[in-house]
Amino acid sequence: MQQPRWTRWIVSALLCASSAGCAGLAASAPVVPVTEWPTVDPLVDLATDRRLILRPAYASDQNFVGEVLYPVPRVLMRQSAFDALCRVQDRLDALDLRLVVWDAYRPHHVQRRMWELVPDPDFVANPARGSRHNRGMAVDVTLARLDGTELTMPTAYDAFTPRARANTPIQEDDVRANRDLLIATMASQGFTVLRTEWWHFDAAGWQDAAVLDVALEEFGR
Repeated sequence: MQQPRWTRWIVSALLCASSAGCAGLAASAPVVPVTEWPTVDPLVDLATDRRLILRPAYASDQNFVGEVLYPVPRVLMRQSAFDALCRVQDRLDALDLRLVVWDAYRPHHVQRRMWELVPDPDFVANPARGSRHNRGMAVDVTLARLDGTELTMPTAYDAFTPRARANTPIQEDDVRANRDLLIATMASQGFTVLRTEWWHFDAAGWQDAAVLDVALEEFGR
């Protein structure tokens, strides 16, 4: 006797739910951020390397949302990503250049606020999935001279335009060279540039890090 169509559908659904074939369904569930400080690959303060110039964009209202999103001007990253960033700076030392850091670890609740204002996945990660910044494994950077003067890049930080794409043809030789030097030096230590933002880099292994929602002002307490 042939099973009714609805019976076959239920059996198929049950089989799917217990197999890798439904991985896509499981992946669509909203991420649940960790609200405790990680002990494995912990967050560390970038201020411990005094060569880095820290200019946290979201600790003031001079950013693309026009709001203060961070209550303190603190910049954190996972230890593994920070170590790689310091190796990038080691290479830049020979060129008399310094890294300027605009953002790194971003609490998940801040990601939600950004998404409310700019719900465009090309420029702001959907908080339902969590961003690489929320994992403490992404960093937004540019290059500067030893005196802190930033090199000219294709756009300003958080300029959501086609010119901000990492592979956009740039006519100005010096601007193109500056961007390409940043991307190549970061890549030498395992960082991958985001295709839509020349300033955004993901550290190797970011996929294995949990999404975090721990407050910047609570660090070290």
